[in-house]
Amino acid sequence: MEKLTVSGAVASVDDAYLSATGPVAVGMTNDYMFRIVFQENKHALKGLLSSVLHIDPESIKTLEIRNSVKPGVSIADKEYRMDIIATMNDETNLNLEMQLRNQGNWKYRSLAYLCREFDSLNHGDDYEMVQPVYQIGFLGFTLFEDHPEFCACYQMRNCKDNYVYTDRFNLIVIELDQEDKASDEDIKYGIDRWVRLFKSKTWEDLKMVAQENEFMTSAVKSMYLSNEDKNVIKVAREREEFLRSQAYKERRIASLTAENATLSNENATLSNENEVLASRNKTLSEEKAALESEIARLHKIIKENDIIADS
Repeated sequence: MEKLTVSGAVASVDDAYLSATGPVAVGMTNDYMFRIVFQENKHALKGLLSSVLHIDPESIKTLEIRNSVKPGVSIADKEYRMDIIATMNDETNLNLEMQLRNQGNWKYRSLAYLCREFDSLNHGDDYEMVQPVYQIGFLGFTLFEDHPEFCACYQMRNCKDNYVYTDRFNLIVIELDQEDKASDEDIKYGIDRWVRLFKSKTWEDLKMVAQENEFMTSAVKSMYLSNEDKNVIKVAREREEFLRSQAYKERRIASLTAENATLSNENATLSNENEVLASRNKTLSEEKAALESEIARLHKIIKENDIIADS
């Protein structure tokens, strides 16, 4: 696959994508495609980061991808994470990930990723040397149902007056389906536009969203090249199938768990009913025995006193 550098220099990029029409085989909401596009195209990554972090693209001089994978090579079992781990300007660590499926653990998972990147000091380094870190998640679900938001940045702050403890520890959440809640600042820096690019399903829509933006256009070119690479498409579709399979297994487990809970409740109800019936039978048996004892006592009295019953 052809690579685009952080400086934006392009070596004989084929403009055939300009004539591409119709549905996109695999778009950037596929976490593997997202990873490959921005891993291979640092120029596009620079544009995305400048938008999300609200910085001048020209301030990004270097980008080092620290967990590169070879495009089109099948994913090993250990390669379950589709995030991009990068260092910007030799001083800021970044973790980016596209996550469409809600596994119910993003709040803690993203925090764990962030903490691992933050704890990057070598033995003997002064703590003042700790580098700023950003965990950036593009989510296909609402993280907090009672607090939906398009783009949120979480930091460590004072609970009383919101005073920032440190600006070197940042967790950014961008919810793809909350674009209508984009703030003026989100729109100013083009975060909503990047989200529309990720969600576009046709080449026509992609090119329309990307027009007059060199970084987005560069990303679309990379996505076109990736969609032309049958090996990349194969791995991307394998990834989709894996996620579908995992989702089916989770739904099936949830269904069976719910069914088991229902059966357990029914068994508990039947058990309670059986206990009630057993208790009732015991009471009836005791009442019957008492009645039989009373009849026997009365018969004895009648017999002993030669009492003749009225006819």
